[in-house]
Amino acid sequence: MKELLIQYAAYNIWANNRMVEAMRALPDSAVNQEMDSSFKTIKDTACHVWGAEDMWLQRLSLSENPVWVVKGFEGSFGEALTNWQAASKDIMGFVARQDEASLSAGLHYSDLKGNRHTTPVYMVLQHVFNHATYHRGQLVTMMRTAGATQIPGTDFILFARENS
Repeated sequence: MKELLIQYAAYNIWANNRMVEAMRALPDSAVNQEMDSSFKTIKDTACHVWGAEDMWLQRLSLSENPVWVVKGFEGSFGEALTNWQAASKDIMGFVARQDEASLSAGLHYSDLKGNRHTTPVYMVLQHVFNHATYHRGQLVTMMRTAGATQIPGTDFILFARENS
């Protein structure tokens, strides 16, 4: 199980990095263009994924009071993207430090509404990677809507071909 989770963490870093580099090339008008999606702008969507990865990392690290880092963030879009990349790398570090028993252990945490839950760590990690994939797909559509023409592929098979 650990080997598979390390592979998915590596894929998450790879795919996020590809999207980040493409988003760095966008003009501010595209990054902030409002459109119909889960989040109104490319910036909001990217910040959501960064915030979610960071929040889950805090929970996995057993922080008693995890904070939504996006709330009150006043940095640039570029800084947010850098923070997202760092969070993805930190998740990889977390996975690398675990053993099979800790990956199967239940993680006790509260959701953003304060509801208590217990979920095995490996399932939380699967959620984190799947969540990022879902929103990267939205980002592709949003980038196309905003006029971007240089959008990288982020399918897992492309990662596998480059890394096997």
